[in-house]
Amino acid sequence: MATAAEWLEGARFRTLPASSSPVVAGSGLAWFVGSFSWWKALLCLVVALAIQIGCNFANDYSDGIRGSDTTDKRVGPLRLVGSGKATPAHVKLAAFAWFFVACCAGLALAVATGHLWLIAVGAASVLAAWFYTGGQHPYGYAGWGEAMVFLFFGFIAFFGTAYVQNVWPVQEAVAHSGVAVPGVPPYLLGCACAGATAMGCLATAILVTNNLRDIAGDAAVGKRTLATRMGDRATRWFDIGLVVAAGVAVIVAAALSTWWALAGLVGLALLVKPSLRVLANAKGRELIMVLKLTGMSEFAVAAGLTAGWVIGR
Repeated sequence: MATAAEWLEGARFRTLPASSSPVVAGSGLAWFVGSFSWWKALLCLVVALAIQIGCNFANDYSDGIRGSDTTDKRVGPLRLVGSGKATPAHVKLAAFAWFFVACCAGLALAVATGHLWLIAVGAASVLAAWFYTGGQHPYGYAGWGEAMVFLFFGFIAFFGTAYVQNVWPVQEAVAHSGVAVPGVPPYLLGCACAGATAMGCLATAILVTNNLRDIAGDAAVGKRTLATRMGDRATRWFDIGLVVAAGVAVIVAAALSTWWALAGLVGLALLVKPSLRVLANAKGRELIMVLKLTGMSEFAVAAGLTAGWVIGR
C-alpha cells in the first residue's frame, strides 16, 4: 500500500503552476480594471488545481493499466499504478474524487455568478483531463497534448478567471435593439490574449519538457507524443520557442496595459540556464530540474504580471 508521501508524489505537485498561474494572472488583470473579487478568484483556483490533480491521477491510472509506465527506459516521478504501489482502482478513485471537488467548486461559481453556461466549460475541462491518456483513443498518445494544454491552461483558465470577475462588464442596453452586449475595449482584449498566451506557452513548455525527458520510454511502448513525433532536436527548439513566445507575450501585455507589467519578465530569468541545458542536450534526470524550474518560472511570470497590474492601477 502506498504511503501518504507516495500519494503526494503521485499528485505531482511540481506541475501545479500550470493551473494556478493563469488564475493568478487573470485575477491580476481583474485588479487592474478594478473588478477583483477574492472569493471568485479562490473558487477559480480550487477548480483549476482540483482538475489538474485529478488529471495527474487519471494519467497515472490510464498509463499504468496500459503498461506505459513499466518500461525501464522511463525516468521521472513515482507512478503509483506502474510501480505497483497502489491498485488501479484506488488511483482511479483518487482521480474522480478530485474531479468531484472541481465540479462542486465550479458549480458554486456558476450559480453564484449567474453564468450557468460555465458548467459546460467545466465539463469540457474534466473530459479533456480524463481523455488525455484515458479511453480507447487518448489524444495525448496522438500528439495533441500540447495543443490542449495551451488551450485549457492558457486561454480558458485565464479568460475564465477574468470573465467571472467582470473584467468585461455588460454595457447598458443598446438603444435600438434593447439588448445588452459585453463591453470589451480592444486594448483590454489584446492584453488578455497576450497574458493568456504567456501562460499557455509556459504551461505547454512544462509538458514539452516532461515529454522530452520521457521520449525514449514513450517511444519504447508506442506512446506517440508530440516529442516522439518531432524527434529530440526539434522538441528542444520547440521548448525554447515557447519560452521566447512567452516573453514576447509579456511585453505585448505590458504595452497594452502598463509598463509595470514588464515585471513578468523577471520570472523568465529563471529559465535562462535551464534553456541552455536543454540546448546542450540534457537528458533523463537532468531534465527533472528543468521541469521544476519551468513551473516555478510560469508562476513567477504570473506573479510579476499581477504585481505590475496592481502597481500600475
